[in-house]
Amino acid sequence: MTAPRFEPVPPAAGPRVQGFAGRDFLLDGRSYPALLLTPEAAFPWQPPALEALAAADVAPVLALDPPPEFLILGTGAAMAFPPRAFVAALEDQGIGVEPMDSRAAARTWGLLRGEGRWLAAALMPL
Repeated sequence: MTAPRFEPVPPAAGPRVQGFAGRDFLLDGRSYPALLLTPEAAFPWQPPALEALAAADVAPVLALDPPPEFLILGTGAAMAFPPRAFVAALEDQGIGVEPMDSRAAARTWGLLRGEGRWLAAALMPL
């Protein structure tokens, strides 16, 4: 009986958060306080306070075709719930919202993109 052969899986294309530097996210050797991530691109982001978050604040996510499975929402240093109107606006477009603290969101982004999942992330400042 021969041993099974494992084929390496190439990483999914698109931006990858490489780590954290103080209160910033590291991406391609640069640091950013907040990011919007799509499978195709990363955008420096200046989000409003969580309680004021609106669908227009994540416009690049809404422009994806096809729409992402869901948005990983990093809510800052601690997990918090976004406004119901924000969640409803994205759900009306078929996009679920998964809130978690921003460090967990960055790690989840890397894991799920590594599986090739079509999703987006909005990472609020740490």
